[in-house]
Amino acid sequence: MNPDVATQPTRQPTAVDALPKAELHLHLEGSIRPEAAVELAARHGTTLTIEDVHKRYNYANFAGFLETFKWVTSFLRAPEDYAFITKSLCEELVRQNVVYAEVTVSIGVMLRRMQDIEANFSAIRETAQSAPYSRLRTAWIFDATRQFGADAAMEVARWASKLQHSGVVAFGMGGDELSLPAINFRPAFDYARGEGLHVVCHAGEVGGPESVREAIELFGSERIGHGIALMRDPALAETLALRRNVVIENCITSNLCTGALAKQTGKPGAALADHPLPRFLEKGLAVTLSTDDPGLFHTDLLTEYSLAASLGLSKEQLTGLAEQSFSAAFLPPEDKRRMLDEFRAAAKSSGLL
Repeated sequence: MNPDVATQPTRQPTAVDALPKAELHLHLEGSIRPEAAVELAARHGTTLTIEDVHKRYNYANFAGFLETFKWVTSFLRAPEDYAFITKSLCEELVRQNVVYAEVTVSIGVMLRRMQDIEANFSAIRETAQSAPYSRLRTAWIFDATRQFGADAAMEVARWASKLQHSGVVAFGMGGDELSLPAINFRPAFDYARGEGLHVVCHAGEVGGPESVREAIELFGSERIGHGIALMRDPALAETLALRRNVVIENCITSNLCTGALAKQTGKPGAALADHPLPRFLEKGLAVTLSTDDPGLFHTDLLTEYSLAASLGLSKEQLTGLAEQSFSAAFLPPEDKRRMLDEFRAAAKSSGLL
């Protein structure tokens, strides 16, 4: 259930607010805030109010969230629309002192709607690289939609390979985790890896721990989107903690809003205190913190860190989470070292290291 943001307490600042940050699990289309949805709809002849959008941005379960995602993205019809939402997202990221972001783009949805991938992506990329956002470095993950099937996923993987020279660093898959067997998608992931792309996958969000295992063993996933089902498989969590070669991308507000946390805990009224992030860190899992779909979940990265603090994470743990996002980034080695050095210098000057 989506929390009523009107009743949320004022966000408490955290020790990492002023630090340079990276965000790794962030959907471009999921960044559309209500005001932007009203503007996009108006461009295409549909009149909406903010109240209309808020009603849509309220989900009883994961299926309801997917329907809302489908609805709001229906107003993305031209490169100019994608440039508009990219501009809004970059402004948000710069405001939060995010200096590096790997942004997921729903290429599977674009293909489903028979849109011009190169024109849309050119508009996205050119906007993100424009002068006002010179402090922000962006890279791109091309995302297949699981329920669209294996052939559609392979087409996304081919586009990701084709546009690597334009900043695409990874191929991933989201959508309805329970819709089709994982084995169907192995060829697409094999192709992507063979083309030199990194691979990521949403798993263990509403699916069980076996979904996480399949994403790692069948796909070779380097990062797992959400992965909260690991709370139900201590043995698998322990294995991943020992190896630390797979990163778990946690998105607290998302898991509350979509009902994913309620599903994993078996508690219809699952609350913030039920989130497994503190336990994952205690086990030694490599974890990052992200927003997922910040516009649709009324959140931002600063809020996610504040929520993590309210779960009892120390300043040291929050700093470690922020550092992990740079460590897990799909950056060239020299660039990663430089960004980590800059992060550590800022943390040290703030007394956090």
